Amino acid sequence: MDPEMIDKAAGGAHEDAEAPFWKRKGLNGLTDGEWESLCDGCGRCCLNKLEDWDTGEIAWTSLACTLFDAGTCRCGDYENRLEKVPDCLPLTPETVPDLTWLPPTCGYRLVGEGRDLYWWHPLVSGDPDTVHAAGISARGKTFPEDGVPLEDYENFLVDWPGENPMEEKARMGFIE
Repeated sequence: MDPEMIDKAAGGAHEDAEAPFWKRKGLNGLTDGEWESLCDGCGRCCLNKLEDWDTGEIAWTSLACTLFDAGTCRCGDYENRLEKVPDCLPLTPETVPDLTWLPPTCGYRLVGEGRDLYWWHPLVSGDPDTVHAAGISARGKTFPEDGVPLEDYENFLVDWPGENPMEEKARMGFIE
């Protein structure tokens, strides 16, 4: 990673004061409001994932957390989620770099890696529905985890858009 990206990822600022905050600041330099606005509303962090203990490979499921609101793709009780869902992992500037299961399209991951947000991110488009219109979100694609035994999670394995960015670019005709 080049020094400018390391500085940005660590919370340093770029010289272009006209640039949007996510291009000027690293994760550590964001205000609470800026931090919360980085969430694109895809809802994919609220889905259950399976990890292969030998390879570390993540397998996605369509099973959503008990607090997941399938209509909004947001947490139904965000303020109390950590008390109500003991295995909920909060996203923080410290945890984001280590969370291998964050989608490659995640705003937190992108900013943490010194990359720009996608066109459909609400901060770029100005519209919170573009993430859904672009087909990136989990809206209409999930099932509640309630009552599903852990041994049956493999019956709900799915591939999500954007999980393999090079594959997505090829599918859209940008590369061969």
